Amino acid sequence: MKISVVIIVKNGAKTIKRTLDSLESFNDIIVYDNGSTDKTLDIVESYKNVNLIKGDFFGFGPTKNKAASYAKNDWILILDSDEVIDQVLLENLKKIKLDINTVYMLYFNAYYKNTQVKYCGWSGQKIKRIYNKKFTKFNDNMVHENIIDKGFKIDYIKGNVEHYSYSSISQFIVKLDRYSTLFAEENKGKRKSSPLQAFFNALYSFFKSYIIKKGFLDGYIGLIVSVSHATNNFFKYIKLYELNKELKK
Repeated sequence: MKISVVIIVKNGAKTIKRTLDSLESFNDIIVYDNGSTDKTLDIVESYKNVNLIKGDFFGFGPTKNKAASYAKNDWILILDSDEVIDQVLLENLKKIKLDINTVYMLYFNAYYKNTQVKYCGWSGQKIKRIYNKKFTKFNDNMVHENIIDKGFKIDYIKGNVEHYSYSSISQFIVKLDRYSTLFAEENKGKRKSSPLQAFFNALYSFFKSYIIKKGFLDGYIGLIVSVSHATNNFFKYIKLYELNKELKK
């Protein structure tokens, strides 16, 4: 396949083996490590089809573009270190004729531990993940990055990416702290925020995930996910409010 898989990772030892095992048919995999202190590097170095690059983290958009620059092929499939492609998607990737005027979306299912989160808006998502690096790239967002698709057609490839998002409640806490900080840093001085906005944004996030998107049908896992959404949004905007106050000083 003339597709390079690009993965950025930090401390992904618990999941990256399963990810790389699903990619044995690819001859060019770039793993861009930004400071792992667990067994990630040992695991990655055991795969012959992987090119391990060690570098800094500049925010998700710029870092993914940096990692993609090491790929041998022009076509890039971006994966996270906790994502696995299923057999249907693999077979379709082997036979598809890719069009340089198109950015491709993939279907996603998300898991908590090994249980699929069927509601909360987590499964059945469609996310842009395949593009030709000669013609486009990721935007420069530090978080909520996306492939620039202006002027491109959008198409879908059948099959699924299985996203093993979290293996513990602690991971929700660690990730929401990191992501909310990145959001606040990126938007300080550019967007307004207030404690009231942070509160009501969090309240709506919980209602949307747990009620509108039927997170309650996922049982206690749906509650964890919905509270995490709410907490993440609260801290995004309260951190932004605090940073904006400090800028004024």
